[in-house]
Amino acid sequence: MAKREIKFSLVYRDMWQSSGKYVPRVDQLVEVAPAIIDMGCFDRVETNGGAFEQVNLLFGENPNKAVRAWTAPFHKAGIQTHMLERGLNALRMNPVPLDVRELMFKVKKKQGTDIARSFCGLNDHRNLKGSVIGAKKGGMISQVALSITHSPVHTVAYYMDIVDKVVEYGADEICLKDMAGIGRPNVLGELVASIKKKYPHIKVQYHGHTGPGFATASMLEVARAGADYLDVAVEPLSWGKVHPDVITIREMLRCDGFLVKDLNMDAYMEVRRLTQKFIDDFLGYWINPSNARMTSLLVGCGLPGGMMGSMMADLKGFQDAINAAQRAHGRPEMSLDTLMVKLFEEVEYVWPRLGYPPLVTPFSQYVKNTALMNLFNMLQDKPRWTTIDKDTWGMILGNMGKLPGELAPEIVELAKEKGLEFSTGNPQDNYPDELPKFRAMMDEEGWDYGEDDEELFELAMHERQYRDYRSGIAKERFNKELEEFRAKAGAPIVVTRPVVEVPRFELDKLMAKYPQATAVQSPVKGQVIWEVDVDDRSMAPVLGKTVKAGETIGYIQAWYGMEAVTSPVDGQVVAVTADQGCTVSKGEVLALIQ
Repeated sequence: MAKREIKFSLVYRDMWQSSGKYVPRVDQLVEVAPAIIDMGCFDRVETNGGAFEQVNLLFGENPNKAVRAWTAPFHKAGIQTHMLERGLNALRMNPVPLDVRELMFKVKKKQGTDIARSFCGLNDHRNLKGSVIGAKKGGMISQVALSITHSPVHTVAYYMDIVDKVVEYGADEICLKDMAGIGRPNVLGELVASIKKKYPHIKVQYHGHTGPGFATASMLEVARAGADYLDVAVEPLSWGKVHPDVITIREMLRCDGFLVKDLNMDAYMEVRRLTQKFIDDFLGYWINPSNARMTSLLVGCGLPGGMMGSMMADLKGFQDAINAAQRAHGRPEMSLDTLMVKLFEEVEYVWPRLGYPPLVTPFSQYVKNTALMNLFNMLQDKPRWTTIDKDTWGMILGNMGKLPGELAPEIVELAKEKGLEFSTGNPQDNYPDELPKFRAMMDEEGWDYGEDDEELFELAMHERQYRDYRSGIAKERFNKELEEFRAKAGAPIVVTRPVVEVPRFELDKLMAKYPQATAVQSPVKGQVIWEVDVDDRSMAPVLGKTVKAGETIGYIQAWYGMEAVTSPVDGQVVAVTADQGCTVSKGEVLALIQ
């Protein structure tokens, strides 16, 4: 007899952000959406939230346009979309005023996001209360995510106490956010069973990363215990330190008797191809190769696999200084692998003494940074805890919520020595409303608040990044960084020159007007990027520019690089029929040469 149905959610956004610094541009996301829909096996797609807004601002692009364009095709297909937000920290790494948090839910609902997945990195139910109430007021489904980790204090009873609180606040669903993938399968199954027994109407979703290797077993356990949805990924960004692939999980569940939707393999391969195309385009420069590999070394330290890239970069930055100290003391130099193991061991030492904060953004960074500075100082014969940054102190003092465990006596004593005070009040009270201030800023700059106040929201949530986006600095910074990566990799240099905007023309009328003209057609499917040389006087216009046979008049962005469009005869460019920057089909007329 068949078991109940298990549904899948694609975490395409998280696949990228766990593997690198950027996600595909909105035009790329929109390009892959039809293939994701055609796979036919997804009831949900995670489309935004977390760092998605900041990533688009770092591109120099408008994140509001990205969210609206990316969610639209899924709505049309009847697939729910969900976002990720960090409770008190909302969509950034530091606390957010309540009025800005509430505006976030209203904006995201209007932009097409159905479900708000809300987590608190400390599992403090007080921080989650604002998220549940805000999501419901904004018209969204409220899904509270429990930050899963493995420690003596993170028991089923501990998590059920949080569930009780957030259900009381009005949460519609519960997610087990196993961000490091170190939740033990049997414990996760017991937790799901407990939730379903006490709250049978609550839907349960499991989100687990594959880094340490527990994820597949965990998915089978939570499914058997009553989970409704599982988060999965698609090659080439599945497995490794990201998420299990939908093919394997689907077959595993079907063999176990669960009902699962069919999977269109042609569409799967198209998603796979497009994803690889985006990697080859530019995203691969930011993806650390180690993220493609699982490692059991993560079991002990409990760090999320998505941190590995930045962590190794940190270690590499410290390596020279550490080895200089080693040589000065007559000790052997250390390889990166040796330093990595020592850092993992130090995380295991530091974590319980800092009160067992779940190792999820931003608290995983705080623990890792403290361990790294301890390691650096100790290798220079300095004591532990010599260097603790202000954000970590904020966590220690309770300014962001209550730690799950007890602080070690030496940490408490160190705080007293520094004259620091511990906070026991509601963390949100420390951060008063700020929207009036940001409205005044928008008015002063002469900026429109945007549809549904979405531009006001971006300024209030990410002021510095939003200003860099508006000024153009972000786009310049991104292009420079990409150019440097490409140069290091020996990639072909792409020269971008000022672009002349070219209007569309009616081809039939032009052909009648210029019967002797020769059509220049697109040799491949791709994107037209018109480039015009600049002399010491002015930009030469495309229209009316005299060309010679064999002269390059534009470029087609092919799947794997640029392909020149050249003039077949001497003459003049009469018209360009494809918009600058538009996507064209193979054989489409790009220009007429007379």
